[in-house]
Amino acid sequence: MQMTGAKMVIEAMAKENVEVVFGYPGGAIMNVYDEVYKQNAFQHILTKHEQAAVHAADSYARSSGKVGVSIVTSGPGFTNAVTGLATAYTDSIPMVVISGQVPTAVIGTDAFQEIDAVGISRSCTKHNYLVNDVKDLPRILKEAFYLASSGRPGPVHIDLPKDVTADLGKFDYEKKINLPTYKPTTKGNIRQIKSALKAISQSKRPLLYIGGGAVLSDCYKEIREFVKYTKIPAVETLMARGIMKSDDEHLFGMLGMHGEYSANMAISETDMIVCFGARFDDRVTGRLDMFAKKAKIVHIDIDPASIAKIVKPNFPIVGDLAIVMGQILEIVKDYDFNDYSVWNNTLKEYRAKHPLGYKEDTDRLKPQWVIQRVGETLGDKALISTDVGQHQMWTAQFYPFSHPRQFMTSGGLGTMGVGLPYAMGVKRANPDKISINFSGDGSIMMNIQEIVTCTQYNLPIINIVLNNNYLGMVRQWQTMFYEDRLAETVLDTQADFKMLAQSMGGVGFRVKTKEEFDKALEEAIKLNKPTIIEVIVERKEEVLPMVPNGHALNDMLLLGDK
Repeated sequence: MQMTGAKMVIEAMAKENVEVVFGYPGGAIMNVYDEVYKQNAFQHILTKHEQAAVHAADSYARSSGKVGVSIVTSGPGFTNAVTGLATAYTDSIPMVVISGQVPTAVIGTDAFQEIDAVGISRSCTKHNYLVNDVKDLPRILKEAFYLASSGRPGPVHIDLPKDVTADLGKFDYEKKINLPTYKPTTKGNIRQIKSALKAISQSKRPLLYIGGGAVLSDCYKEIREFVKYTKIPAVETLMARGIMKSDDEHLFGMLGMHGEYSANMAISETDMIVCFGARFDDRVTGRLDMFAKKAKIVHIDIDPASIAKIVKPNFPIVGDLAIVMGQILEIVKDYDFNDYSVWNNTLKEYRAKHPLGYKEDTDRLKPQWVIQRVGETLGDKALISTDVGQHQMWTAQFYPFSHPRQFMTSGGLGTMGVGLPYAMGVKRANPDKISINFSGDGSIMMNIQEIVTCTQYNLPIINIVLNNNYLGMVRQWQTMFYEDRLAETVLDTQADFKMLAQSMGGVGFRVKTKEEFDKALEEAIKLNKPTIIEVIVERKEEVLPMVPNGHALNDMLLLGDK
């Protein structure tokens, strides 16, 4: 079948069962958008900024497990999208992003709205393509979706010149993928798995260190079964929240820079780390030469490049975590595991000694209370997005997560401004769930224009803005380590968030008391419109515990420390 390159893009979307595309048109991608206009295979959501389009596609993928798709134009359209690509890349999120490009004949001439998109995206994509011939386009589209979702997932970028979108070619989309240099290992080496299980069973203080790969591979049930059988305690990274239920007796919280005391002490005193799909990020390890000095390490990961990149394991196992967990569960009963009750009790004592908490010692609301209250009210009825900053860490600490893909946040890149478009993509993927975005008064302004998008497409998200009139996390560091020199972190001049929401077709609330917050949240749920609830909170509340830069995990600043 002969068709234009632009039509091929639409046909590929249909064959890949894409149900929504987030994007923004422009000159170089106009032929594709003309075909978007004609089709009825998927919904297109026009965001108000390309960055928000890619973030929304990212969160659609995070919350659904499907490949997110975004389309932008050339030049500034693409450069606006780069932050979204980098955010997805660092968190291994499957996406396909298609950018327009100037015609092939003028590439390299500094043509209007020309930019070296492939050169720019090379460092922040799993793979990228510049399409030079329409006959290659069907293969490239098919490979892009395959690469995005297989192995270690990630964003794939296709740069599409305008003349290629107009050229006619044969659309053959049924060919098998043939990538000789790309053959992800999915099944773990059984001899290595058996050796690891033997070592784990003989250890005295083993610990499961669960990372975002456990979410991406959809193996939370297998992990919970493994914990139930072995009674090995577990800790989670920021990206793994919800793998274990928050009230599971064997979960000792999030570890790392703002991890729980019990979690950081567990990793400091364990003699056997069992790493499920994590990459030993610097925010988790703290001072590397002091990290888990007493422990042997089992590291299971789909990406061989992540194994031994930072910490050298004793038992490296390359494979898809879901498949490896299946292999483990098939033989786990062949091993006689030690009794870990003393070890679990020790960690329970650590938790009792320094539990997560806060002091309600002023008239202003505490931000932690707000997050806890939403958790008490909505629990697993809500899917939670955050921006980046203090509110992000408080959400990870205090929200009662009960299942994976319940928490969408920028972990690796730490991108301010993701929260609102994240909540938007989440709501589109999960219309039956309540989509909550916890944000700060700094982060929310970075993509606040997308309230209009939510109004236009009937995406009733609830943005809870914890307003302390600061760039809170930077202010915390300035207070602690820069003698309280608050350089450009005081936000005294602010928008009226209530009126701003209303001006964009949404609903706004401004609350100062617990009673006002409860009423506003109840109203927001009933009204079913895009909402901002601005909550006036304690200005100089700190995120604790905290491991200062350059310190070991067991050297924490704790609640009550001076």
